[in-house]
Amino acid sequence: MNEAFFPAFINSYFIALGVMLGGTLIGGLAAFVTGQPLLTEITKIANGLRIWAIIAAIGGTFDTVYSFERGFLQGETKDLLKQFMLILSAMGGAQTAALIILWLTQEHVS
Repeated sequence: MNEAFFPAFINSYFIALGVMLGGTLIGGLAAFVTGQPLLTEITKIANGLRIWAIIAAIGGTFDTVYSFERGFLQGETKDLLKQFMLILSAMGGAQTAALIILWLTQEHVS
């Protein structure tokens, strides 16, 4: 984690947002080409893509797991809090994108 915290926090949010919006757009194009119901498929893709957007935004899982380990075992709670905030930022970006997609499609798939 060589990047300063605040830029990484903002990047995490927008990377998750971009992965969600871009992935659903391309997935919606594939649904259109294959003759599937477009808006329903976009909503389903957005629900399935959410966790992957979060993982992509935090840069994979091993760095995060290592930071959590260092925070717990070596008492570096500052790193633990930073990783937690980065994960929350990525979750916020994914949730914002899911909300935008829900507004645009007007679909409710549970």
